[in-house]
Amino acid sequence: MQQFKSQFKDLNYKGTISNIQSCIRLNDLDEIGDGSHLLYFNMIGLFSFRDISVKNAIDFWIEFLYTIGINPDYVTIHPDKMLEWSKFYSDIKIREDADCIWSDGDIGGYCTEFYKNGIEIGNIVNPLDTCIDVGFGLERLQYVLGTKQGSEIEILSETILKIIESGYKPSNLKQGYVLRKLLRILYKKGGEIDHPYFKDEVERQDKIYNKWLKLKDKHKDKSKEWWMSTHGINLDDTKE
Repeated sequence: MQQFKSQFKDLNYKGTISNIQSCIRLNDLDEIGDGSHLLYFNMIGLFSFRDISVKNAIDFWIEFLYTIGINPDYVTIHPDKMLEWSKFYSDIKIREDADCIWSDGDIGGYCTEFYKNGIEIGNIVNPLDTCIDVGFGLERLQYVLGTKQGSEIEILSETILKIIESGYKPSNLKQGYVLRKLLRILYKKGGEIDHPYFKDEVERQDKIYNKWLKLKDKHKDKSKEWWMSTHGINLDDTKE
């Protein structure tokens, strides 16, 4: 929702926008490949600025889910909104959840979340109590409909190639840093891709490792922070 902050904050702006945004989530790196956590995914979004109500949004997404063959097992609602929002759900079980509140530190609001097979498939946030911010994960919807996910190595490889196809190169900044990090993780986990960027990263990691081998006995008592700041060596990336 970051790109729509000006519309959310402009009290005179009214309208509704829908889109699909490609996203990368690094917080779940240890869980990718477990069947429900993804590294690269597409988020189906709907953003309304003082145009449609929470009830309108809930009605729309329930109809959408039913249309594609998904009947949510239950939804969650924050206690403060339970009385007001629970009446918007007629045939779906409701659970109270104090965590159903979202904020990026600047804009926030209460939300209601949709679950199927124990997986959160989407949510509807009510920013500023006047707007709507909806997000449903396309791949999670596909997963609950029966599409199988790949292994951790397969997901890493596919994500790296998608980033490269988007025009990014390994670097120390922003998306380039993310790409370099994922290349390094793929290498450490024993995976590989047939691309010059991967080969370059393997060579870079081998040079770092050989440098560490030469220096480690001389600096046995040095901290991880010292190795990183003095020689640019991340001890977590070494093979021992």
